[in-house]
Amino acid sequence: MSKHSPLLPLVQNYFERDITGATLHLENMEESDAAATLGELPLPLAISVVSRLRADFAASLLKDADPEFFSAIALALDPEFFGLIFMHLPEESRNRLTAILPDTLKAQIREALTYPDDSIGRIMNTNFLSFDKQTRVHEAIEKIRQLAKKGFPASYVYVIDKEKVLVGVVNMRDLMLAAIDAPIETVMRREVFALHAFTNREEAATEISKRRFFAAPVVDSRNRILGIINAEQLISGMQEEVTEDFQRMFGAGGDERTFSPVGFSLKKRLPWLHVNLATAFIAAAVVGMFEDLIAKVTILAVFLPVVAGQGGNAGAQSLAVVMRGLVMREIPKTRVYQLILKEGWIGVINGLVIGTVTALVAWIWDGNPFLGLVIGLGMLVNLVFAGLSGASIPLLMKALGFDPAQSSNIILTTVTDVMGFFAFLGFATLFFPLLK
Repeated sequence: MSKHSPLLPLVQNYFERDITGATLHLENMEESDAAATLGELPLPLAISVVSRLRADFAASLLKDADPEFFSAIALALDPEFFGLIFMHLPEESRNRLTAILPDTLKAQIREALTYPDDSIGRIMNTNFLSFDKQTRVHEAIEKIRQLAKKGFPASYVYVIDKEKVLVGVVNMRDLMLAAIDAPIETVMRREVFALHAFTNREEAATEISKRRFFAAPVVDSRNRILGIINAEQLISGMQEEVTEDFQRMFGAGGDERTFSPVGFSLKKRLPWLHVNLATAFIAAAVVGMFEDLIAKVTILAVFLPVVAGQGGNAGAQSLAVVMRGLVMREIPKTRVYQLILKEGWIGVINGLVIGTVTALVAWIWDGNPFLGLVIGLGMLVNLVFAGLSGASIPLLMKALGFDPAQSSNIILTTVTDVMGFFAFLGFATLFFPLLK
């Protein structure tokens, strides 16, 4: 079909009217014809089609694609799914197309395909058979037959929704006995055993063996299917380090590791220690602003470490939760603000509880209820900021391209110290006549 083929409007209309059926038809076409058809579709429709294809087939259609078309699709797809497509590209195509991808996208793909050394994510097979839950039974059967002729590896047949979330698995007997026009979701089994991509291989082997499965789907933290893991792979101890070349291509080797050389580690750490020193002086400057006040009400100096310590601990709790979420990829972009808001509310509750306790202790200690009020209010403000900062700082550092593990804690300490001191001493200034 040429670029100006009179059949193009008909093809476009077919894809728009029944994109699931049209996508199945595309997978049954000759590779060259399928690639030509995809290239002639309007970009939004082409993106929608590619998102429904198997990763290996999508790669075969995009390997010779126009760089501008390839880049547009890459930016529109989920980085994890596009990473799987990229892995299936021939080496020559990867080398040619890598240069056109933005650095931010390269980093996202690298992260999406980097799994712990002993995890099943490192050895999973990304060639698996899945259908959208709205796919008709006869369409699924036809596709299975076509793939069988092409020698596609046999496995279970999985059912996904439009977000690629695993929602079911299909028994072949149920499929063959179902009404041909029924959606596949009406015959699927909804109870699906799946393994997280970070699961240890030994643990995965035990779980699969216990259930006597020959394969299991591998999912991410949002239950989106990434691949399958075969029992044979686990039992025989076969390891396919499919992402190492990919990581090197995108410069993943620049990060510090456990046994990196001392000089390399110092190069990575010393700059942040200087940042920490600078931020410590910022906190000291805040205290210096209230030097005269502290000289007149010396009891305030006793409670400064309490304010700083509680703020730092509360912030560290939020930071630990978010850091784990980043490592496990449990934080989708659409829920970032929800996460920050949640940690902020926790900060409010913690601040009210801890602030009240601290206020009572200060009152008993000094005998002045207004001193308790001042430190209680200061604690409330500090813990709210600690919760918000503990959640937002690692996300911000990651977005800016810094390593959150190295940089977040330093900045968090500054925020909690500065806000804690400023709030506590600021309230003390307001209530100064009552503190004498």
